[in-house]
Amino acid sequence: MLDPKLLRQDIQFVAEQLKKRGITLDIARITSLEEQRKQCQMTVQALQNERNVHAKAVGQAKAKGDNVDVILQQVKDVGDALKNSEEKLTVIQTELQGLLEHLPNLPHPSVPEGKSEKDNQVIRSIGEPTQFAFTPKDHVDLGARLGMDFTTAAKLSGARFVVLREPLVRLQRALIQFMLDLHIKEHGYQEISVPYLVNADSLFGTGQLPNLKEDLFSVNGEQGYYLIPTAEVPVTNTVRNEIVEPSQLPLKFVCYSSCFRSEAGSYGKDTRGMIRHHQFEKVELVQIVSPDDSYAALEALTQHAETVLVRLGLPYRVVALCTADLGFSAAKTYDLEVWLPGQNQYREISSCSNTESFQARRMKARFRDPKTGKPELVHTLNGSALAVGRTMVAILENYQDELGRVHVPPALQPYMDGKTILG
Repeated sequence: MLDPKLLRQDIQFVAEQLKKRGITLDIARITSLEEQRKQCQMTVQALQNERNVHAKAVGQAKAKGDNVDVILQQVKDVGDALKNSEEKLTVIQTELQGLLEHLPNLPHPSVPEGKSEKDNQVIRSIGEPTQFAFTPKDHVDLGARLGMDFTTAAKLSGARFVVLREPLVRLQRALIQFMLDLHIKEHGYQEISVPYLVNADSLFGTGQLPNLKEDLFSVNGEQGYYLIPTAEVPVTNTVRNEIVEPSQLPLKFVCYSSCFRSEAGSYGKDTRGMIRHHQFEKVELVQIVSPDDSYAALEALTQHAETVLVRLGLPYRVVALCTADLGFSAAKTYDLEVWLPGQNQYREISSCSNTESFQARRMKARFRDPKTGKPELVHTLNGSALAVGRTMVAILENYQDELGRVHVPPALQPYMDGKTILG
């Protein structure tokens, strides 16, 4: 959530920054509500003072034996006026809060301006697109021979699901373990396991609610649970309503989980294969850091995700998202896009974002500033390292041979008991 003080002190700046994201800020409405809030708050404070004066006068009159009926009526009248003013103030504050909750984060100055994903900027490319002496198959055709079963999944659940059998289910398990080992042993992350069902407070904290509700699977009932769209939600919320000691920072977590998304708005897109499913596996990185360190942390976290692609020998590129393509909570995002020969294009396999204090303000996640000793908001970062299903797709398509077999990348062979070929 944006800083309310910034909105009050420099609403024109906020409007200019949001305009870069394609958001038009209703300055007149917010200014009007803010003025009403100020006036109403002054009225409430004045009535509170008046009530206190009358209450004191009642005590003094009783001590003297004077009649207090008139003063008590004044106390009642002031009390009624105070109640009405407090209710009016609550209505105004609720509307202001609602407007604020729907505003996305402001883009960092280094984010390229743009109107659509076409304006994203390629920062660097690693490796050349894989070349073949034959026409490469896509992962659906390759997977049909290797245990990728969409027919059974459709019978069990519906579209956008998959059943994996040997040897692909083993390849998936190998990928998960490889990613976890890499991030724990070499990058210094602490592994954490979290619930797949979370409450609305957790989703509000990381910015999925209220704006992105249509992309969530809600589990109806008194509990009001939601299936997690990413492990970022529960992992980041572990510091909700907490004050972290500076000696504990940075907190670096890695988490494997299943993720669940309705994919609202993607009707007709990527209906073939495993690119866009309702349920998928992911290894997620989350960092909780001091504000001074967050952009260095973003570069490091992105490189940690890149290392997976480098070790697997997959061609990829790093893309800086433009202002119009940023996620709701992000101040800056790098996408990693892997080369898929079957589609003859790069496709997103990871997003690494710095949300600065946006999520922390919603979560009330703070650290004790060693300079002042006072609680200050932390900065939060997250990134996929990597989306397991899309990594498997990339391996199938980049490591195929003319016989339709798939060669196992050397980095994964120890996790496959030395197996070098699938099929």
